[in-house]
Amino acid sequence: QVQLVESGGGSVRAGASLRLSCVASGDTISRHCMAWFRQVPGKGREPVSAIDNDGSLSYSDFLKGRFPISKDNAKNILYLQMNSLTPETTAMYYCATEPVCQYWRLLLQGTYNTWGQGTQVTVSS
Repeated sequence: QVQLVESGGGSVRAGASLRLSCVASGDTISRHCMAWFRQVPGKGREPVSAIDNDGSLSYSDFLKGRFPISKDNAKNILYLQMNSLTPETTAMYYCATEPVCQYWRLLLQGTYNTWGQGTQVTVSS
């Protein structure tokens, strides 16, 4: 069973950059589907970006690919590079994984059974 631990969040000013990391343990994620989701208080989790078993990427319309997702299979880490942050991107960010998935389901919350605890990103103007 894979366990996920996110890090890299923080409180920054608008225009700054952050790189979120999601360290996986318990199994290799090289062939897993993985994704980043975000959640603000009072709303459900919404997708940010995802990568499937073959390395194909998918991005939500909300962020339109502004935050590139990448995976280091040797280190078993998933990344989210967050550039030019704005106050609207303030949220708790979660990573998730599932051993097998279909590309069209990459950005669906219900695809994933394993989640990290989240890392908070707060952007001030």
